[in-house]
Amino acid sequence: MSARDTAYAAWAPVPPDWIVVLAQACDNASQAQVATELGRSASLVNQVLKGRYKGDLSAVEARVRGVFMDATRACPALGRIKLNECQDWRDKARRFTNTNGQRVRMFRACNACAVGRKEGRG
Repeated sequence: MSARDTAYAAWAPVPPDWIVVLAQACDNASQAQVATELGRSASLVNQVLKGRYKGDLSAVEARVRGVFMDATRACPALGRIKLNECQDWRDKARRFTNTNGQRVRMFRACNACAVGRKEGRG
C-alpha cells in the first residue's frame, strides 16, 4: 500500500492538503528520508500518515508546509521565513544562550513575537 493510499484510508473522506503532500513525498522517497528532511522521526511520519499521531499535529503541519510547500510567515527579525525555520528558531529561543549575536537577536525577537506569545512565551 502506498503512503497516499494509507493517508486517504486514515484521513477519510478527504485528507488535509498537507497530509496529501506528506504522503506524496513519502511515495517519492521513503518515510525515513522525509523524516530526515522534516527533522523528525520516521515513526512520527508513519503515525501521522495513519492518523494515529497523538502529539501536536499543528507543529507537524507547520514543518510539512515549510519544508515541502514553501509556506512562509513574517518574522520581525528576519523578514519572510519558512514555517519550519520559524519553528526551529522558536525552539532555540526557549533558552537564552549568547553563543553569537544572531542567537541573542532571535531570542529577543521570538519571545516578543505574536507566534511565541501564542505558545505561552513573551
